[in-house]
Amino acid sequence: MLEILKVFLDWVGYFFIAYLIGYSTFLFVSVVVGSFELYKIHRREIMKNILPSDYHVPITIIVPAYNEEVTVAETVKSLLALEYRSYEIIVVDDGSKDNTSQKLIDAFNMHLVHRPIRRQIECQPEEFIYESRAHKVPLTLIRKKNGGKADSLNMGINASNFPYFICIDADSVLQYDSLRKIAQPVLEYDNIVAVGGMIRISNDAVLVNGRVKKYKMPHNILASMQVLEYDRSFLASRILFDKFNGSLIISGAFGLFKKDVVIASGGYNHNTMGEDMELVVRLHEYCTVNNITYNIKYVSNAVCWTQAPEKLRDLCKQRKRWHIGLFQSMYAHRNMFFNYKFGALSFISYLYFLIYELLSPFIEIFGVFTMILAWAIDLLNVRFMALFFMIYAVFSAILSLSAFFSRIYTTNMKLSIGDSIKAVFLCFFELTCLRFVLAWVRSTAFIGYRKKRMSWGRIERKKINLK
Repeated sequence: MLEILKVFLDWVGYFFIAYLIGYSTFLFVSVVVGSFELYKIHRREIMKNILPSDYHVPITIIVPAYNEEVTVAETVKSLLALEYRSYEIIVVDDGSKDNTSQKLIDAFNMHLVHRPIRRQIECQPEEFIYESRAHKVPLTLIRKKNGGKADSLNMGINASNFPYFICIDADSVLQYDSLRKIAQPVLEYDNIVAVGGMIRISNDAVLVNGRVKKYKMPHNILASMQVLEYDRSFLASRILFDKFNGSLIISGAFGLFKKDVVIASGGYNHNTMGEDMELVVRLHEYCTVNNITYNIKYVSNAVCWTQAPEKLRDLCKQRKRWHIGLFQSMYAHRNMFFNYKFGALSFISYLYFLIYELLSPFIEIFGVFTMILAWAIDLLNVRFMALFFMIYAVFSAILSLSAFFSRIYTTNMKLSIGDSIKAVFLCFFELTCLRFVLAWVRSTAFIGYRKKRMSWGRIERKKINLK
């Protein structure tokens, strides 16, 4: 029996060496590629090598909201301050139980209107519509029967007047030039069907008219660790996947889509927790199956500032929803797995998300249990394992900090020495502690998820700091 366990643990060791080498290699290549790309963008901005600023793609900004009375008015104010000409704002109140609608009506002096909405995508019926034309761009509020976030986005698409739309969360703020930057690929490339933007953490940052007046690491330790995690994630895989049209995720907090293609593919899926990823994967599949030439791009300097959860309970709820949504999206489109029709999207992107995103929490927890088993039967070289783990943690920390400081440098932000030290210290804590906590949370995400699969997944909000 002991001999069988020894052989089993040997093979487990070989597997984890291959697993870690694969992930480390991918992370190294993606961070290097991402850092060079940020530097190129930074140099281009300095030299003003951009498209003429008088070219504007008409865009509808859709803001789905549910019980967002604390942040929704500030979000709309920030959207009205964007440096862009041709756009409209549509807020869809998904049957909120608080004063979300009334806050908007009072803040922007909106008036009741009666207008038909052409239902090109199925969604719940509207209860009332308010409008205001007294501001920079048209502002519309639609209150509807509760149906979930995907249903609210579909209502916004039905009510939109422009060929492209952007979805943005009601607790988020767009940087002043984000619309111009996220729309640039539409002018640069043919057949753009979607563009993703960069998500950054706004906790304790001060924004004035969409500009960052003061940036510092969040005071909350949990939010600070998410800053490092976000920068590593967005700088790494998303820029690399963008090189071969392989992006499978556009964050629901900030993404631009071509309306007619989204409508043709069926709109947002009501039956998934990850409606943002599912739509992007479906657009890939729809265009490939129908032989439509298309591009899905990622713009790393089109920035949306959003609030990160500051309580572990809220963070766990968020990550559970994300993981369930990831599973639902990949399972629904499993025909893309090792399918030559999808090229690199199948053999690189889908495979990466399957192994290093969907299955990774189970693999990591399995690794911890096998180490405990090996230690219990005295087959574990504790000193070697500790050294190996330390080397891996230092390697991962260097890459994470490279991504973080690359983002700071290329956005011309100033970070205090204290915040720099804090970033270094918390980076190790995030990699060695928080990562395993979230791995456990993600691996147990499916327990009882059916009861709340249509809920918004509430987290505690604070007022956005827009001094």
